[in-house]
Amino acid sequence: MTALSFFVAGTDTEIGKTLVSSALLHGFARAGLRAAAMKPIASGAVERDGVLHNEDADQLDAAATVALPNEIRTPFMMREPIAPHIAAAREGIALDIGRIVEAHRVAVTQADVVVVEGVGGFRVPLDDTHDTADLAVALGLPVVLVVGMRLGCISHALLTVEAITSRGLKLAGWVANRVDPDMLYPDQNIATLEQRIKAPLIGVIPHLAPTDAKRAAESLDIGVLQDQLYRKD
Repeated sequence: MTALSFFVAGTDTEIGKTLVSSALLHGFARAGLRAAAMKPIASGAVERDGVLHNEDADQLDAAATVALPNEIRTPFMMREPIAPHIAAAREGIALDIGRIVEAHRVAVTQADVVVVEGVGGFRVPLDDTHDTADLAVALGLPVVLVVGMRLGCISHALLTVEAITSRGLKLAGWVANRVDPDMLYPDQNIATLEQRIKAPLIGVIPHLAPTDAKRAAESLDIGVLQDQLYRKD
């Protein structure tokens, strides 16, 4: 069986892509699958014992059951917590999509499923001409969309779905993440999105403080994605 991989995109930054990616990893692991994670581009890193660490990448490592070498899990890691194309330019780094694609080719030989977490929203610039949508296309992966449930999320979600499908990518499903515990009428907002997004709702993650990927995994229907895994046989 060929490993399946998913690209986790978000409607914006700080809406829970790492939480959902980690929760997916826990869910796949509970299903008996060898699960690995990639965070191909990470900005905001600190050095410990001579090695750069990014908080999101470390969280993914903690949830994965297959550990990938740092250069495969995160080919590009920058120190400043700013937009990746700006951070890369300041450090003299070229964010090479081809290098990420090659790292992904290695990753899928090591696990049953590989979860690839994107950067910020779906169209974050990588250089003067490319963005993370181009990365998703180059990887050719089905997309899991994380919708941060807060005021304005409906438009953000539908615009992102439109951007995903216009690139010829498959939307494997979406996750509603309750980032704002005080949002009015969240259930009605989710129902509206269910009517308009032609992909399955994988789950609704309640507001968790502090965040807890294992608890979040209990809210996801991993079977929706597992079905796609087995159709790859």
